Amino acid sequence: MAGTADEDFREFMRGRWPAMVRLAYALTGDLGHAEDVAQAAFARAYAAWARVTRAGDPEAYLRRIVVNENHRLFRKRRVAEDLPGELPDSGVTVYMPDPHMELLAALRRLGPRQRAVIVLRYWLDMSEAETAATLGCTVGTVKSQASRALATLRKDCGLDAAGRQDSYLQRSDVVEGRL
Repeated sequence: MAGTADEDFREFMRGRWPAMVRLAYALTGDLGHAEDVAQAAFARAYAAWARVTRAGDPEAYLRRIVVNENHRLFRKRRVAEDLPGELPDSGVTVYMPDPHMELLAALRRLGPRQRAVIVLRYWLDMSEAETAATLGCTVGTVKSQASRALATLRKDCGLDAAGRQDSYLQRSDVVEGRL
């Protein structure tokens, strides 16, 4: 019986690892931190695997763990690391066109709650109710946080109040969620 549960978890993890690292990357803005958050989330999910599978939607349960783990690990102000010299090649290449890098930088400047709302609502295309359930807040909080965050992103990415571009970013990237 335990062997079957372990194999089920291994298969679940293999299938969801890339998506959870992407989610954690959107929340943290750093690939190393994202992998740490995803790994810790999967460890917590494994420890409670019976409860996770009984919940009915293990992926939604895991997304909630990733968001909570991000808050838990980085609740305190992060210490800036200053590494001298060249870093070795990690073998992982994250390529995004410049507009995406600008948008990710603007996303990192948002507070953790607003960043989580934007990532869940527009990157993962979750409804307001699903986002509220994942974050453990009300739909009204999701709406207000999304509104404030989108206003900040528009400002940071060179869009005026009417949504006209002042830079090379497409309005649809920010407003319609194709981050």
